[in-house]
Amino acid sequence: MIICVAAGGSIKDAANLPRCDIAVFGFKGLGEVDYESELRGVTDKFEDCARLSKTAGCGVVCACKTKSRGILRKSVAVADRGKLLGISDMTHVIDCEDWKSGAGLGFYSVGGYKIGLIVENDLLFPECFNSLSLCGCNLIIAVAEELKDNVPPLLIRAYSYLYGVPVVMCAGNMAYFSEVSGAIAGSAQQFSMFEITPQNRYHLITSRTRGLFVDGREDY
Repeated sequence: MIICVAAGGSIKDAANLPRCDIAVFGFKGLGEVDYESELRGVTDKFEDCARLSKTAGCGVVCACKTKSRGILRKSVAVADRGKLLGISDMTHVIDCEDWKSGAGLGFYSVGGYKIGLIVENDLLFPECFNSLSLCGCNLIIAVAEELKDNVPPLLIRAYSYLYGVPVVMCAGNMAYFSEVSGAIAGSAQQFSMFEITPQNRYHLITSRTRGLFVDGREDY
């Protein structure tokens, strides 16, 4: 599986997109998308995303800011071979941020691969990665509007190692790839290319816990 990350690029400027299985764009990819304008045909940004996936013959994952009747969300649009598969939103809003949270994690089948999505603040919540790992993801893609410090690369390195799923992250103008071994690579190129070999390695883990009695009872 070959992943191309166009961290600072736009869908409109992706005519020379390298051959890949999945192309990932940051928040400059689509910019702000108004659902009402999309439905009325005033704009066709989601259609641009689907169109690119058809012409490039790959899956397209593109971050954006969505607006619906004044409600703002940080979102990710996913398209594959000409079809818009869906839009997933950030599920965690912290303190007094101006965003609204979504209802669930993004999980899609793109080009025969199972991918999970992590949007902005969700990166700070390990249960998101654990849930996507339990769903059998071959790859987790994380997107953030900017790289404020060196914590996000450290987090994806820890998550990929702990949960056994490779992670590709697009943050600002940077692209990162973390393997399940804990190795990590970063790039600031226009198109950052990462090759991933999906692995399903499992370990048998046993533990002892108190309670959970299995003896039959007749009082209920």
